[in-house]
Amino acid sequence: MKKPSLIVCIIMDIIGCLSYFIPALGEFSDAIWAPISAYVFYKMFGGKTGKIGCLIQFTEEIVPFTDFLPTFTLGYFFKKIEK
Repeated sequence: MKKPSLIVCIIMDIIGCLSYFIPALGEFSDAIWAPISAYVFYKMFGGKTGKIGCLIQFTEEIVPFTDFLPTFTLGYFFKKIEK
């Protein structure tokens, strides 16, 4: 499976952080974004990294005030180390 680019991973992390800029709607939008981002993470990384990472990504997005973790970018580096 082709490894996603670092730029794409950073963009995905930025999208996840955008909820901080929407007062009151931020955490509600995370409830919508959490399953989407987890699915995208799994599809981008696949394998063991994708399975574990999508669970971490979902949890990070659904739990309030944890959006600061750059899960996609960390996944990129884990995948790089894995190879």
